[in-house]
Amino acid sequence: MRRAPGLLAPLLGLGLGLSLRLPGVVANDCGSLGQAQRLAFAPAARTRWLAPLVRPPGPLDPLYGAVRRFLALVQLNPFPSELVKALLNEPSSLKVDEVVRYEAGYVVCAVIAGLYLLAVPTTGLCFCYCRCRRRCGGRVKTEHKAMACERGTLMTFLLLTTLVLLIGVVCAFVTNQRTHEQTGPSVEAVPETLLSLRGLVSDVPQELQAVAEQFSLPQKQVLEELDGVSESLGNIVHSQLGSIVYPVLASVNSLGHALQVAMDHLHTLNTTLVELREGQQRLELAVQEHRDRLLALLQEPGCQGDCKGTLNQARALELAADFVQVPSMDHVLYRLRGVPEANFSSMVQEENSIFHSLPLLVAMQTASVVKDLKKVVVQQPEGIRTLASSFPDSKAASHWSQALEELEERSRPYLRDVQRYETYRWIVGCVLCSAALLVVVCNLLGLCLGILGLSAREDPSHWDAKGEAGARFLMVGVGFSFVFAAPLILLVFATFLVGGNVQTLVCRSWESGELYEFADTPGNLHPSMNLSHLLGLRKNISLLLAYQQCKEGAALWKVLQLNDSYNLDKHLDISQYAEKLQWDLQSFKVDVKDPDLLSPEAHRDLEALQTSGVESISYRDFLAQIRKPVVKTDVEQLARELAGLAQAQGNSVLGQQLQEEARGLRNLSQEQVIPQQNLVAKLNLSVRALESSAPNLQRETSAVLGNVTYLKAELPALTNHILQNASECFLTREMGYFSQYVAWVKEEVTQHIATCQPFSGALDSGRVILCDMMADPWNAFWFCLGWCTFFLIPSIIFAVKTSKYFRPIRKRLSSTSSEETQLFHIPRVTSLKL
Repeated sequence: MRRAPGLLAPLLGLGLGLSLRLPGVVANDCGSLGQAQRLAFAPAARTRWLAPLVRPPGPLDPLYGAVRRFLALVQLNPFPSELVKALLNEPSSLKVDEVVRYEAGYVVCAVIAGLYLLAVPTTGLCFCYCRCRRRCGGRVKTEHKAMACERGTLMTFLLLTTLVLLIGVVCAFVTNQRTHEQTGPSVEAVPETLLSLRGLVSDVPQELQAVAEQFSLPQKQVLEELDGVSESLGNIVHSQLGSIVYPVLASVNSLGHALQVAMDHLHTLNTTLVELREGQQRLELAVQEHRDRLLALLQEPGCQGDCKGTLNQARALELAADFVQVPSMDHVLYRLRGVPEANFSSMVQEENSIFHSLPLLVAMQTASVVKDLKKVVVQQPEGIRTLASSFPDSKAASHWSQALEELEERSRPYLRDVQRYETYRWIVGCVLCSAALLVVVCNLLGLCLGILGLSAREDPSHWDAKGEAGARFLMVGVGFSFVFAAPLILLVFATFLVGGNVQTLVCRSWESGELYEFADTPGNLHPSMNLSHLLGLRKNISLLLAYQQCKEGAALWKVLQLNDSYNLDKHLDISQYAEKLQWDLQSFKVDVKDPDLLSPEAHRDLEALQTSGVESISYRDFLAQIRKPVVKTDVEQLARELAGLAQAQGNSVLGQQLQEEARGLRNLSQEQVIPQQNLVAKLNLSVRALESSAPNLQRETSAVLGNVTYLKAELPALTNHILQNASECFLTREMGYFSQYVAWVKEEVTQHIATCQPFSGALDSGRVILCDMMADPWNAFWFCLGWCTFFLIPSIIFAVKTSKYFRPIRKRLSSTSSEETQLFHIPRVTSLKL
């Protein structure tokens, strides 16, 4: 780049030098425009982060684990892919023997339940008949040594069985309530999860459109800054040129002031010199007359006193400085006639006001360019405009939304039925749990009363009453067991069959990933259930791979393999948009006409000063005469000596004459010598001022004329160079707003709008809802209830056996009497026939 001298800061008494490079003066300093503001974009993506449901750990987890291990023993077969495939595609092709083979464990459990359903109620009926016939459930016939041991053993087993039943009943109550409490939130979570999945793809075009519409935010910001760009650029030009122009104007103003001072001193010097010469002529005549008279008086014979010494002083009474010998200044004054013609102070103020209006000049001349720039800014780039409309396979969103909406609508009646039937199940479960609890209560009351009866042997009447009551409570418990055994086993098996298959067929395969593999295998699912078909994609995608990628936080574009058909970077390419702005900004130019920092009058003044020769005046000759006294003898001192000498004279006439001379000298000093000395002092000030300033004044004049000439030639180009640099800074800042938009769009689309986390979250939530929140409590309920149901059998046996020992033992007279022991009666006396 071409080098051009810059401008050094002017100092008074020194000239201005241009030694700075032109590019250095107008270096790219974008700080004056300020940094780009941080734009606040409104989130276009709806909150779609679906936190998977998690069942918090609880005290029932060991029970859930035990149930799962039990079901693992019941169902040892792997996931039945072929059966499920036939069920989903051709239900009529299902073979019963294959289903039975797969459900072998459940068939065995069904047989056991059937045997229980037949055996227990039948046994109950037989026991009831036997009791009515007083054939069973009676009392102990006779005491024997092992009776206490047998009774204690039976009581212990009955107590243990009852405690086991109590634990089972409590767990059944808890799991029954937990199942009921979890069903409501679980059912409500299904539509919410489906709704979130609907928004996974269906809202993407609308959200992309919302993203595209927010391009107006940087547009608005740029348009607002374009409104003030002309003034800002003008201020930058004014600021950078001010470091050059203001020092020059200051030097011009300083030089004008120095010129005015120099001209004042020249005029003062010339006027003072004329007055000194005129005063010198008058003073010379008067001094000569006083000298002649004093010489005559002091040489008279009758002079008394120190007449000789005073005579010597009188002889020295003559002029010392001769200003006639000073060189003439007429040629300098002739060349500077009329100077200063210009008013430098007013001229500099006027130039300052003109320079202050430079921002306005820039604003006026760039108004049309700003208008064109606004036209470019309001246009939206093609890629941004088609961001949403070019979304690949736009039917995918509608397919996905319609499928999920249909699934949601179809599921609502079933979900309501689930809640209704769950309420029925809960009521039945509460009733049957209460029945089992009644058995437990009867057993415990029977045991307590029986034990109290055994401990009160001293009072046979109380012992009989308490023991009989205990036995009756145990038999009531037996009766409840027989009555509720059938509904209990039916409820247990029904819930076991449903919950067990859900756990083994769905939950286990879902957790192990077999369910995803089954869905990914071609031909297993009906085409209407295929994910790629639902989304209308050209490529088939793996459900398992999609789940894993979504769980890791992958973008939807990667999961759905949309990178080839939807190039996001291409849509966000605004390089052509930026080129249009740059092209228009390059036309920023200001027509700065040749600046006249000096008026023609000021030019003439400085040129006259430059050629005046004021620096060549012989100021030494002036100073040589100035250093001399006006009169060699001190006139005042001489007058005082004459006055004293006059008093010492004996001759009154001589004394009177000397006294008159003294007065005359005093008057001469006051009227001529002192004014002449004042003029000399005045002349001294002007001469010394001119002597010191004249050389610097010439250098300053040459420097100012050179700088003014340089600025007049270079200022227009320099102005446009600064303007171009400022325009580039402005373009960089404005493109920063669009760069913020592009970065925000990429983040929004790839991390928020296009995230598929809800897909994996919905699948995880679905598994938690079905398996952890519903299936686990459900299975735990039938497990605990089945536990109670099967423990009713030992409870019945031990209760019946134990009740015999609680009844009173009534002794008999003969061992062949009836089964019940009768009390001993005294036989009645009867008459005997002879």
